[in-house]
Amino acid sequence: MADSTVRSIVIGAPSKLVMDVIADFDRYPAWVAAAKTVEVVEAGSDSRAKLVRFVLDAGVFKESYDLVYDWAGDGKSVSWELVRGDLQKAQHGSYTLVDKPNGCTEVTYELSVDLNIPMIGAFKRKAEKVITDTALKELKKRVEG
Repeated sequence: MADSTVRSIVIGAPSKLVMDVIADFDRYPAWVAAAKTVEVVEAGSDSRAKLVRFVLDAGVFKESYDLVYDWAGDGKSVSWELVRGDLQKAQHGSYTLVDKPNGCTEVTYELSVDLNIPMIGAFKRKAEKVITDTALKELKKRVEG
């Protein structure tokens, strides 16, 4: 999983609010179009989710998978790794938040996914780009609401 896709967006809200929305998995189905169910399976010692189960339905792409999360102590970043997936054999991702002037936050999303089925690298990167772009736009819309 050497290659990853990195995308950024500026959201008109403080980083704490942005991270609170990222961490509120129970509400994902209300604003993440492909999320059918999202369940916190295990909470960490810091009250943030440690293990989360996702069931996605994006038309031709349906997937159930579990991610384990690592929340940075400064509240400005979170990363995750795939524990179990139906179609995925590996996933690594992260959000990194940087405070900007006027109370805005730059959100950088890095994602790398490997599937159990062979996929040409260009198609994989295109899919990751669509996923990251969509996720950032949905996050911005939710936070700025």
